[in-house]
Amino acid sequence: MVSSSEPSLTKLPTLSTYLEAMQHLLAFVLQIPPIDPSGPLRTTFLLRLTGDVMNSVPGYLPDIYDLQRLLDFLDDLDQAWVTVLKSQVWDPSAGEGVDLFVSVEMIEPGKPIRSTPVSQTERTRLRSLLVTGTEGLEEWLGTPGEDYQPALARAGLMQGFDDLFTMTLAEMGSLSEP
Repeated sequence: MVSSSEPSLTKLPTLSTYLEAMQHLLAFVLQIPPIDPSGPLRTTFLLRLTGDVMNSVPGYLPDIYDLQRLLDFLDDLDQAWVTVLKSQVWDPSAGEGVDLFVSVEMIEPGKPIRSTPVSQTERTRLRSLLVTGTEGLEEWLGTPGEDYQPALARAGLMQGFDDLFTMTLAEMGSLSEP
């Protein structure tokens, strides 16, 4: 039986090519403005992308050379979630969220500008994706017959994996929850 996380189903043969494709998709999703009716669509797409990444990465063979790229992508994803949770606009040149400013000339009388915050249900789903996904990555890195922790430590990557999604979880106020 073929697992849904096997890379053969994604049609991207390596973790590196998968991460490159996901980076492009993340950049596209972050272009969606936080203003209704688009804001909830941005959240939905980012939840979908997060779930796909957390389920697909363990389908690839861990390669120490791709792990820095994975950490960089997961850090970008963490920053993206902080941006969405704060209803900010993504600034691609700075690589972070910035507050949205609307000039007075752009405001139409009788048409209020709204930004619907991420719902509690979406926050719960996100937290679940991050916690279970991080656990899955830890299991993936501990593949039988290979002990990646010493290799991660030698490569200076251990702290990066220990700090996955700390900004997002802190923004949601759930960093200390079990």
